[in-house]
Amino acid sequence: MSADTIVLGAGIVGVSTAIHLARRGRSVVLVDRRGAGEETSFGNAGLIQREGVVPYGFPQDLTLLMRYGLNNRIDAHYHMRAMPKLVPFLSRYWWHSNKVRHDAIARAYAPLIENSITEHNDLIEAAGAQHLIRKDGWMEIFRTGAKRDAEYAEAGRLGREYGVKFVELSNADLAKEEPFLRGDFAGALKWADPWSVLDPHGLTMAYLKYFESLGGRFVKGDATTLTRKSGAKGWQVKTDDGPVEGGEVVLALGPWSEDVTQKLGYNFLVGVKRGYHMHYAPAGKAKLNNWTMDNERGYFLAPMNKGIRLTTGAEFAFRDAPKSPVQIDRAEKIARSIFPLAEPLDPEPWMGARPCTPDMMPIIGKAPRHDGLWFAFGHAHHGLTLGPVTGRLIAEAMTGEKPFIDISAWRPERFNP
Repeated sequence: MSADTIVLGAGIVGVSTAIHLARRGRSVVLVDRRGAGEETSFGNAGLIQREGVVPYGFPQDLTLLMRYGLNNRIDAHYHMRAMPKLVPFLSRYWWHSNKVRHDAIARAYAPLIENSITEHNDLIEAAGAQHLIRKDGWMEIFRTGAKRDAEYAEAGRLGREYGVKFVELSNADLAKEEPFLRGDFAGALKWADPWSVLDPHGLTMAYLKYFESLGGRFVKGDATTLTRKSGAKGWQVKTDDGPVEGGEVVLALGPWSEDVTQKLGYNFLVGVKRGYHMHYAPAGKAKLNNWTMDNERGYFLAPMNKGIRLTTGAEFAFRDAPKSPVQIDRAEKIARSIFPLAEPLDPEPWMGARPCTPDMMPIIGKAPRHDGLWFAFGHAHHGLTLGPVTGRLIAEAMTGEKPFIDISAWRPERFNP
């Protein structure tokens, strides 16, 4: 089997890249060891985060860091045995999160986020996936006036600098939005621009079906078998359908990218933030209307097709370590105190891994030392959000078009000169 391009990784980034290459007349084989969208793209809060122009930074406040050190929170948890390996990544992550550097990163990152809705909309319409999308934003709820006011101020800054739209909600407004919420909240903030996805895996599958309608092919295979073709230009990878050869390769393997890049001599210092989710039925006639974040506790409730999805923050651990869903247990107890959840709908919590760079920006572009090799990974919390825009940028660069936004800020050379 041969193709112009092999795309390794069939998550939202890989499928979107394959679509944009196929649209430009390339023959494309998409390869993954599992089904499409069954790894990191499967479990998330289901948001296309147009408001997310500021990537999640490492806390700078010493008091807050000491609280995280107690390792009893929902928004962050760590495995002590993994920390020695994680220290190089975490120290650089902390350094880049300094306010001056973080502000500069946000300005470089913003063009990706600003085009997230329009690029998704293009593929949503082409794939006939409108039934999976809601266009009414999401909401943060606050337990204290101090936190509320600080977030209102930050939202105002984002509105002025990046055109992000939001609405401040009083307690009475919140009660109208969510009549089944319980608790003494200080108000809420509703982000107006983002879209939400009722079934993230279903969206990836819809995009895959569209890719196949363009003549693309999806096969199962092992990305770690990628090799240069001997005596000729191009690449080869082993699949269940036999070896696949291609003139060019795109690595869109998320947290597994290093399994291939390290063999090729690259070191990207990519860390992993693991995350968990569970689905629950609402109790009785209760209904959750909005994608809702309990801001000061660090968990999300999302009313999806499969039930109310409860998601956690970040777990710092070895990528392939066994599940340790203590954050789900902590979050469920608090979530039940504010919303009437009934029985869990999953036999056990789902776990996935987010690939994160220390400067909080993805790696998008041509490999510095190999012809025909391209990178598209490291999207951290915004993989779902940035899949289509990344796919378009990679396809434009590979086919000789001028990318519709400058990709130099995300070039691989910033880690591998």
